Amino acid sequence: MRLTKSTDIALRIAMRLAVIGDSSDAPTTREVAAAVDVPYTHAAKVVSKLQHLGAVEARRGRGGGLTLTDTGRTASLGRLVRELEGVHDVVGCEDGPGCPLRGGCRLRGALHTAQEAFYTSLDPLSINDLVESPTGPLLISLSPRPPD
Repeated sequence: MRLTKSTDIALRIAMRLAVIGDSSDAPTTREVAAAVDVPYTHAAKVVSKLQHLGAVEARRGRGGGLTLTDTGRTASLGRLVRELEGVHDVVGCEDGPGCPLRGGCRLRGALHTAQEAFYTSLDPLSINDLVESPTGPLLISLSPRPPD
């Protein structure tokens, strides 16, 4: 199974915000995008989605910026990835043209079971778990690239 680019970016942004913590000025979306080396436009869309999920708080204006919420820090990684990926089958049995085996195929069920096992293996983890050493110190060392 492969995660979408959007989910990958979301997880990297959440991890970056987790190591910054509340001790420093909250970074802007542009600063976080530069630090994790993703285009600003993609980061902005992902931040909006993370905000909708309650994982990130975004404040505008003077003293604004991005912070990871308690929910974003401690929520099940499996739940977060499920929300970011959306619910869909691994294969497109119903896509046009429909698969002629769909009435008696066991592949779809086997792949669904495998997909659920993937998410289940992420369930006990959180963003906080992902930023433990050696990842956390590496994330802290990232400096944003100059803006485009």
